[in-house]
Amino acid sequence: MAYEAETDHPVHELIRKRRSPYAYVDKPVAKEDLVSLFEAARWAASSYNEQPWRFIVATKENAEEYEKALSVLVEGNQVWAKHAPVIVIGTVVEKFALNGNPNIAAEHDLGLALGNLSIEATARGLYVHPMIGLEPEKAREIYGIPEDAHALTAFAIGYVDRSTSEVPEDILKRDDGTPQRKPLPEIVFGGAWGSASGIVE
Repeated sequence: MAYEAETDHPVHELIRKRRSPYAYVDKPVAKEDLVSLFEAARWAASSYNEQPWRFIVATKENAEEYEKALSVLVEGNQVWAKHAPVIVIGTVVEKFALNGNPNIAAEHDLGLALGNLSIEATARGLYVHPMIGLEPEKAREIYGIPEDAHALTAFAIGYVDRSTSEVPEDILKRDDGTPQRKPLPEIVFGGAWGSASGIVE
């Protein structure tokens, strides 16, 4: 599956090629590649270098662990994600280790880590599809997640191929067309909210 976004301004090709598709195929991801993805996440920026992210990883090589992770997803996501070889539950620790105070940047920092991971995956010919559709309390019960942490997201990792994927066609159609993004003047402000910055006009 080849894809490259048509950006309005020049950006790195890995950003143009990154996508969150549905057409996963049952092809294992090498341990060496997975380790490098999480190494990329490890080096993301975080407030006070707290690194509040924790990842629970399940691969199809371990069917029991895989089914546990899959069961945490909402039904609508299970339908297509079950074809991906890797499912990850992304969690955050909500307090700073140094003083026990609430870490209001924890979710933001998990997002940075997932961004790093996604770009590293793209460089390796892999695709990452993040999902907010999961059951946090079920994850807590299944995995023994402590009270000062919670499951915030899940994501599938793997290879995609529309021609051989067993994902239902009505879901595969979500990959059709060109993804749209808001123009920069709608998201980059200067001087006042809603007023486009001069750098993007």
